[in-house]
Amino acid sequence: MFNNWLRTNKVAMWLLTFIRVYIGYEWMVAGWGKLTGGFEAGGFLQGAIAKAAGDHPAVQGWWAAFLEHAALPGVKLFNFIIPLGEFLVGVGLILGTFTTFAALMGLVMNAAFLFSGTVSTNAQMLLLEVLIIVAAANAGKIGLDHWVLPYLRGLWNKMTHRTTKGDGTTHTPFKKQTA
Repeated sequence: MFNNWLRTNKVAMWLLTFIRVYIGYEWMVAGWGKLTGGFEAGGFLQGAIAKAAGDHPAVQGWWAAFLEHAALPGVKLFNFIIPLGEFLVGVGLILGTFTTFAALMGLVMNAAFLFSGTVSTNAQMLLLEVLIIVAAANAGKIGLDHWVLPYLRGLWNKMTHRTTKGDGTTHTPFKKQTA
């Protein structure tokens, strides 16, 4: 019932727009600050790895192993991809472009930060991103998704030779079989 409300209700659409723009602003500002002010993930990664030790570690051993053996050796990639990802997630959410995908990528980053032992606003943002993802297209109706998604759906239908009937259903014509 709640899921249906999130996906179809106009009040939910407006509420989701507010949430989407708020989360987008938070991501965009964080990303822009790192893009323009410089960003070095090495210290953060080493701190997260250190939090995996002791009787009650804040970081699980499997995550610390990933950070130590994959993320830390590839820190230059992370120095580039994190700020750019944060900024693009923010822009996507603010403009309502590929909203569900942008929220999913934000959720992935928030989960990674939480796994790394950083609580801050990550848990709050993650929960709000779940609402946006569950709402699917309704979260981007007041945004560029209102035009982008139908356009892309039309392109996809043309590429797959599907036609849309007046009742909204699709029809794929049968190809003539040859012997």
